[in-house]
Amino acid sequence: MNKKIFNIVAAFIYENGKFLICQRPENKARALLWEFAGGKVEQGESREQALVRECKEELAITVEAGELFYKNSHEYEDIIVNLFIYHTKILQGPIQKLEHNDIRWISSSEIDQYEFCPADVEVLKIIKENY
Repeated sequence: MNKKIFNIVAAFIYENGKFLICQRPENKARALLWEFAGGKVEQGESREQALVRECKEELAITVEAGELFYKNSHEYEDIIVNLFIYHTKILQGPIQKLEHNDIRWISSSEIDQYEFCPADVEVLKIIKENY
């Protein structure tokens, strides 16, 4: 069986020693796991455009995508994701919880208290070492 491949963009929003994480909704794959805000790149849009759109749809914020922070591919049981995480700056807020079950600002020392999507495991190690 050929698995679908998705290009996924995500926001690494880091402010005042903490970064933003979002808990997936109960009704979606990987329910209630934690992740970075973001989502699928749609046909005809750049990764940066997708990131801006997804943050607007999920959090009601206007963001600016900075440089690429991390990328990898991860194979789940049902899909393959090519993950692109960008340094992201909030230009206009405030953050609203439009789609996620929960949203938190956490420090790198708190990462182990949360269960993240498997695709995020490697980048979380980098964050622990550097932030």
